[in-house]
Amino acid sequence: MTIVLWDIDGTLIRSGGAGKIAMESALRSTFGIREINDSVPYSGRTDVAIVRDLLLAHDLPTTDENRMLLREAYLQELPGCLKSAGGEILPGIPSLVENFHRNDNVLQGLLTGNVLRGARTKLEHFALWDFFGPGGFGDRQTDRNEVAREALEAVESHLGREANRAKIWVIGDTPHDVTCARAIGANVLAVATGWHPIAELEACRADHVLHDLSDTERVRTLLGIG
Repeated sequence: MTIVLWDIDGTLIRSGGAGKIAMESALRSTFGIREINDSVPYSGRTDVAIVRDLLLAHDLPTTDENRMLLREAYLQELPGCLKSAGGEILPGIPSLVENFHRNDNVLQGLLTGNVLRGARTKLEHFALWDFFGPGGFGDRQTDRNEVAREALEAVESHLGREANRAKIWVIGDTPHDVTCARAIGANVLAVATGWHPIAELEACRADHVLHDLSDTERVRTLLGIG
């Protein structure tokens, strides 16, 4: 069985910046922040790490209470931001995820820095959530590698056996996706539909790098899926 673990933002969808807008709106509404410090990176990182760094960047104590307040406010803001920001499903995705979902020899899940509720909100907005099974999410870990290990554990629990690492593929759009895939011995298909260009992804030594996933037959061939 081939296991396909998908990143979300920049790989499955573009949200039109809805996640960042929702986080910044949550900072304003919850903590009264007026001037947003835009120095915190989002790409390829976990929500736990982003929340922590946003609090630090705005001189707010990184207590459990403050982290929970910011996360909950973000999740409340996210649906409205998704509606107003536009966004899109990326090329080839509808065909690929539906094909994999129907294929008894493929198990597809998620490997994302989004917290579970945020991931579900985003993918339900684009009518994609129901295509995915077990995965790893950014609810607890600041390290994306640990999220990958959680995803692998969830997959193996679902299968009831150890997964063949040679048959695991991580599909993502950032160097973090490549790194975390290697942390669990998985293969990587990197796609330049996010913020990182082809050359940067190639330098990370992904197994394959594509401009996008519009050539679905080629994607299936690269992953060894008929």
